[in-house]
Parts: sequence; structure tokens; C-alpha cells
Amino acid sequence: MAINMTESHYYFLCFFLWLLSALLLRSSLKKRNKQVADLDLHLPPSPAALPVLGHLHLLGRSLYQSLDKLSSKYGPLLYLRLGPSRRLLVVSSASMATEVFKTNDLAFSDRPSFAFEEELPYGSEGFFSAKYGEYWRFMKKVCMTQLLGAKQLEQSRSIRREEIASLLCRVLESGQKKEVIDLGAELMKLTNNATCRLAMSTRVSGETNEAEQIRDLVKESLKLATKVCFGDVLGPFKRLSFWLYGKQAIDVTMKYDGILERIWKEHEETGHKENEQDLMDILLKVYKNDKAEFQMTRNHVKALLLDIFVAGTGSSGEVMQWTMSELINNPHILKKLREEISSVVGTGRLVDESDIPNLPYLQAVVKETLRLYPPLAVTTRECREHCKIKGYDIPQNTMVAINLYSVMRDPEVWDNPNEFRPERFLVSSTVEGHDNETTIKGRNLVDFVPFGAGRRGCPGSALAYNTINSTIASLVQCFDWKAGASGDEAKVNMEVGVGLSLAKAHSLVCLPVVLFNPFRAP
Repeated sequence: MAINMTESHYYFLCFFLWLLSALLLRSSLKKRNKQVADLDLHLPPSPAALPVLGHLHLLGRSLYQSLDKLSSKYGPLLYLRLGPSRRLLVVSSASMATEVFKTNDLAFSDRPSFAFEEELPYGSEGFFSAKYGEYWRFMKKVCMTQLLGAKQLEQSRSIRREEIASLLCRVLESGQKKEVIDLGAELMKLTNNATCRLAMSTRVSGETNEAEQIRDLVKESLKLATKVCFGDVLGPFKRLSFWLYGKQAIDVTMKYDGILERIWKEHEETGHKENEQDLMDILLKVYKNDKAEFQMTRNHVKALLLDIFVAGTGSSGEVMQWTMSELINNPHILKKLREEISSVVGTGRLVDESDIPNLPYLQAVVKETLRLYPPLAVTTRECREHCKIKGYDIPQNTMVAINLYSVMRDPEVWDNPNEFRPERFLVSSTVEGHDNETTIKGRNLVDFVPFGAGRRGCPGSALAYNTINSTIASLVQCFDWKAGASGDEAKVNMEVGVGLSLAKAHSLVCLPVVLFNPFRAP
């Protein structure tokens, strides 16, 4: 029996070594063919690479910081090899970003796919990750005209107002008790609720088990995305990423699926009036339309809702947390913003979303936060066809990483780029018959791209601006703020967490001091 076991182990080892050798040989031949082909191209600058690993050893736990460091040394357009088979173009300046977002927008209108994307329950049927083509163009049209257009934003204004009021009630309670509050968690709850009500007419951030499940699923999804996005760089061993994280990714998606199926059934049974329809109502109408330009499947609908839920829950909440952190650390800016709100709104009512156009300094504060802390530090594209940037050849299927963190801190465009200075977005103008007026200054496409730009720019940016501006204005109007778990620390900890996003390493815990109670009877 011992002999048989030894023989079986021996044959297994031989098979494993043969398979490993075959994969390495195949990878080596592919790599050699690519290198030979690359010799005929005028490629962007590239640091020295290691065998097999390529430039992977140059990337640390924080991708945007690693790419920013490389660009500072080698220039704003870099050509890297990730593992044995993946090319990566790194874009890190405003002028280079406009080559991708504008000049060659169509050539860079694809997203790179994950190594085992097709084996997940929704596959590549999500809108944000879909390849550029008939389905993507159809869904972009639906998003911009029906889901996230001006009409839908106006209809959902009451939802944002109610969720902000709910947040203020919780903060007021802490302020009256002179207790600190985890404002970061509360802002996440607000965006979670607002997104769920907009998408599916349900609040999922209460104290129920389902609420806890949703919040955990969002966090788990973001963690998994950070891990699986590097699957393709493993070349012949890319299946390893599926063996490590595939089951987790499937489990998370199926938990979402169970919630979406239940809410889908409720919508089919009850429905909503025309002026009360949420995103799921609209998508179900498109799904059932046999004459639609593109016939959506059940998975298309659920994948889009999942995209919206994950994006809407995390990004705006993080931006608001950074905004409040910067305001607490810069009390003169906080005071100036409160004075603007008081001069426009007065002292007898709560600031409203309709006031935002008349609050240029508020808009400048939010834009400056987005410049320094974009929702996604690095956005990705893939080159659909061979093209040129500044005379350099960019081969087809090259993955592209646009480092928005670096682009919006480009010293060629921004004075003192690492400083929090909202005034950079303001311009004073003299209008005949009026005193000097301060208005919000628009930025060029090459300057200010917190939500990306071009065809693949985020379609939900208007919704994000409305939510962030209204919430920050309310928190500033109603409260003064003291930093720290005891409310007596001078500064908020501004450490950034690891991963693809610019999330705070430590949630914003602070002490609210009540200045104005909007719920008190006059």
C-alpha cells in the first residue's frame, strides 16, 4: 500500500511539473512574441523590469501612490508590464489625461475585464464594466434620459431632503447630550438610504438584519474588487485568482441577488404611480418592452442596480467625510462657508437644495474636496485599437490607468496643489448695476475630472453633487464641530486607507455643537 501511495505521488508530481513547464513555456513564447512586436513600436518610457514579474514589484498596497511616485520619476506617460502578459499605460498629468478622455476617447472607451469575470453570476452584464458596444450605448442613453436625468433628480429631491433631515435628527441628539458621533458611519448610512430609496423605494439602513447585511456586502464587494482586479497580471496562472477569491465573489453576488429578487417580486406585484416610480420601476418597463433598441435580460437589470447601489453608497459618503474633515481642520474656511449660508438662507429655515446655485463658496468647497479626494483615485480603460499619444504608440488591448489623484494635483495646472484652497474655484466679476459678484468657476476637461470624463465618465455625477452639497450645507448651518473622540483634539486624522479608493483610514468621529435646530417650532 505504501508503494502505491509513493507511485501515485510520483506520477502526480511529474504531471504537475509537466503542466507547469508547459504553461511557463507558453507564457515565455507569448512574452517573446510581444517583446519582438514591441521593438517595432515607439512606446512610452518604461522603468527597468524584472523577468516574469515585469514591473509588479514597483506597485505597493496603495496603487495611486505607487503610480504617482513612478510618474514623478519617469514622466506623466508610462508603459509598464504587469506579470508575463499584461501591458499597462499609466496616465498622470492633465495634458495626458485629455489625450485619453477627449482626443482618443473612442479608442479608450473599453474597460478591462477581470480574469474570471464570466464565471460570476452576472458575468460582464453590469453597465459600468461592460465593453463599449450596443448594450453599453443603450444603457448610457437610458441612464442619462430616464434613470439619472434632470426629471428623475427633481422627483427624488424629497428623498434626499428626508434623509438629510433624518441625519440631522441623529446629530442633534448627540449634540444635545454633548456626546461624540461617528459622522463617517452616519454619512454612509445617509447615502445608503438615499440610494436604496432612489433605486428600489426601500430603506435598508435601519437597525434590521437586512440593513447590516447590505452594509457588509458593500464593504466586502469593495475589498474583493481590490483583490480580483489584478487577476489578469498572473498570466498562465490567472486561474489562481479564481481559486482564491472566486467563491467569495459568487457568494457576495448571490446574497445581493436574493435581495434584488425579493424587491423585484414586490415591484411586479404592487408597482408605483408614474410620478412615484423608482429606478427599478423604470428598468422593469424597459425590460418588458419588446420594441426596445436592446432587449435587456433579468441579469442586466440586476447587474445595473448592483452597480448603482455599490457606487452610490460608498463614493458620496467618503467625499462628504473628507469635506467635513477639511472644514474642521480649517476653521476659517468653515466660518466663511457658514457666513455665506447665513447671508443667503437667513436664520429662520434650513438650507435647501434649491439654494445651492446661490452658494458659490459651498460649491467651491465641495469641488476642492473632490479635487484632492476623488471617489476613485485611479480609473481604468482599455485601448480598443492601436493609437498614438504625443507620438508614442499605444498597442491594442493595452490596459490604461488614469491616476486622477495625480491629474488633479498636477503642479503644471494647480498652484500649491496639495493645499485645501476652495478659493481657486471662485472668480469675482463686476456686473453693471450690481456690486462685485462671486461665482463658481468651471474647470477645463484636462483640469478637473473627479468622476472621470468622456464616454465613460460617471453618469451619476449630478446626483452626487446634489447630495454632497445639500448635506454639507446642512451640517455646517446647524452645527459647529470639534475633532476627536472626546471633542478636544485640534485636528482630524487625515490618514488615507489602502486600496483603490481614497477612503479615510479612520472614520470621522467628532463632537457636534448645536447652533441651529431646524425642527424647533418658531
